[in-house]
Amino acid sequence: MKIVVDINHPAHVHYFKNFIWEMDKKGHEVVITASEKDITTRLLEAYNLEYINVGSYGTSLLKKFVNIPLIDLRYYRIMRNINPDIFIGFGSIRAAHIAYALGKPCINFEDTEHSTEQIRLYLPFVSAVCTPSCYTEDLGEKHVRFTGYMELGALHPNCFTPNPDILEEIGLTKDDLFIIVRFVSWEASHDIGQHGIRDKIGFVKELEQYGRVLITSEGTLPTELEKYKIRVSPEKLHDLLYYATLYVGEGATTASECAILGTHAVYVNTLRLGYTDEQEQRYGLVKNCSNPETMGEEVYTIVHELLNTRDLKAKGKEKRRKLLQDKIDVTAFMVDFIEQYPENLEKYAINDPKNSEDF
Repeated sequence: MKIVVDINHPAHVHYFKNFIWEMDKKGHEVVITASEKDITTRLLEAYNLEYINVGSYGTSLLKKFVNIPLIDLRYYRIMRNINPDIFIGFGSIRAAHIAYALGKPCINFEDTEHSTEQIRLYLPFVSAVCTPSCYTEDLGEKHVRFTGYMELGALHPNCFTPNPDILEEIGLTKDDLFIIVRFVSWEASHDIGQHGIRDKIGFVKELEQYGRVLITSEGTLPTELEKYKIRVSPEKLHDLLYYATLYVGEGATTASECAILGTHAVYVNTLRLGYTDEQEQRYGLVKNCSNPETMGEEVYTIVHELLNTRDLKAKGKEKRRKLLQDKIDVTAFMVDFIEQYPENLEKYAINDPKNSEDF
């Protein structure tokens, strides 16, 4: 089988890398296409994954809508020569459009309820949309649910073992208290009118009272915060998240990654998501701060409470065990679903989470 995996964000590299390696081992031909978005291409190169660069949609909403048809045309010309059997992506507009134009199936994965414009642009053209079972919207007859999170594609224990060498690399030990902070760029279409941590400098100074602060940021940091920036190669970030005492940030993906790794996370963003809500309500690994009226005060209260909790790390790892008992190996689901598509649609009983217990 010839499979196109379309990558449009650094997180998608992690979602699909193990699927790509597994399908390659099984003898399938996998073609990776990628956009120039943040460190996407740098991550692909770090994992020695060859890819076709299809360019960038730009950062502004206007540029993105102007570039959609242009990149679609470029993508069509590339794919017409490759002639794949199936397209795979995460919320991929171009994969959906060009698969439809070529008469090929496209399977999109999704977990972001508020990506409404993006979903409208691809949903009519895909064959199926796979989401976590906690996804709160109904995407209709094409909707397939699985009992996991996208981040488990990279971080399920079958795929990931933390490497403690990362601590020595940045001058830390397992016993040190350190906090990872993430700032997002707020350039996605669904980020318009939303916000997270307003006073970045004051917030970091407050956290520094507890321990060492390390920052990962999509955008440019204020000069005063440059010294806190994480100076390790991006493929090592998950190792660092595993050993961290706490994560506080505007990025939901990183909050979910921390939950899966057993590190408590404080998600500071006016946008809510089904998976971070579940990770708070069912597992107690995420705290959501989303009320714009109380967010500033609330996040300080939560951080203070967590960092004064005895054996916080050990309690997080115990909660992780419960989470992993409930959830699946998402890479195994991807492999099974794609290899058997479309014969297995009945097996997964479209839009019925009760039939997602095994996958």
